[in-house]
Amino acid sequence: MPLIEHIYELRRRLLVAVAAIVLFTGFGFWWYGSGFFGVPSLGEILTGPYCDIPPGARLQLGDGDECRLLATGPFEQFMLRLKVAATAGVVLSSPVWLFQLWAFITPGLHKNEKRYGIVFTVLAAFLFIGGAVLAYVVIVHALEFLLSIGDNVQTTALSGTQYFTFLIQLILIFGVSFEIPLLIAMLNVAGVLSYEALSRSRRGIIMGIFVFAAVASPGQDPFSMLALAVAVCVLVEMSIQFARVHDKRKKKSRADWLDVDDDSASPVEPAGGLETSGGLDGSSPPGRPAPIAPPAPVTGAADDSRPLQAPPVGGSLYDDIT
Repeated sequence: MPLIEHIYELRRRLLVAVAAIVLFTGFGFWWYGSGFFGVPSLGEILTGPYCDIPPGARLQLGDGDECRLLATGPFEQFMLRLKVAATAGVVLSSPVWLFQLWAFITPGLHKNEKRYGIVFTVLAAFLFIGGAVLAYVVIVHALEFLLSIGDNVQTTALSGTQYFTFLIQLILIFGVSFEIPLLIAMLNVAGVLSYEALSRSRRGIIMGIFVFAAVASPGQDPFSMLALAVAVCVLVEMSIQFARVHDKRKKKSRADWLDVDDDSASPVEPAGGLETSGGLDGSSPPGRPAPIAPPAPVTGAADDSRPLQAPPVGGSLYDDIT
């Protein structure tokens, strides 16, 4: 396909992906305040962890036992609803734009690369969802710790922007961090990382994961940091064991001569038919190759033994050939 056709195809697929994101963003904007078929509204789902905190640890707004966040500006509610709807639109439309991206890349891949690509794409989606679910469960304990650490002196009144920003950051960090084991497995399949290298660096990897969890966690609370570090360590250990099995299987299917060092020379066996027992001391003369017989004369050929003569003036050597 020419370059201009690739550009047209990319434009078409980008338009389809953007249209899907816009469509699901509109659906998320409506879902933010309304439920359907027994499914609670998106606002209720996202504010669930905040409302599960004991009322004494947060500022109670509204009448009765209603749980609501604080808005400090006239346009804050609209912008917050649009922000949550856009995030939901990107997540809900992910099958569409992932398919468009995959369909654009697939024609340039080999058969085995397509197979690995499908497997890794599905695993990446499941790992991200698993990280997001874990973040949604952990955020209740994280907020309870953060809001109740000084509740005898003050009460925290969280605004909607602060709460949703914290929630989205935590979900993204957990989801992206869950892709680290998959990246290790991909590098092992590509031959970049071996099981021996991963096994030797296991302690350093675990230490790096705990440091990353302490730095990347937005709330800096022990619950989210510990949950992120332990979960990623378990997944990384699973990827290391996958590398061990993969390298063992790869080594069995590998030819023996491929493991020989390039500088090592293989023994050269003498060619058959040659007498190599003779030495230089004259005890036994070395064998001589058989003389080469002269070629047999060609029979039936014309005897053209006449001396070569110059052609006559104005004529040719082949004038006498009829």
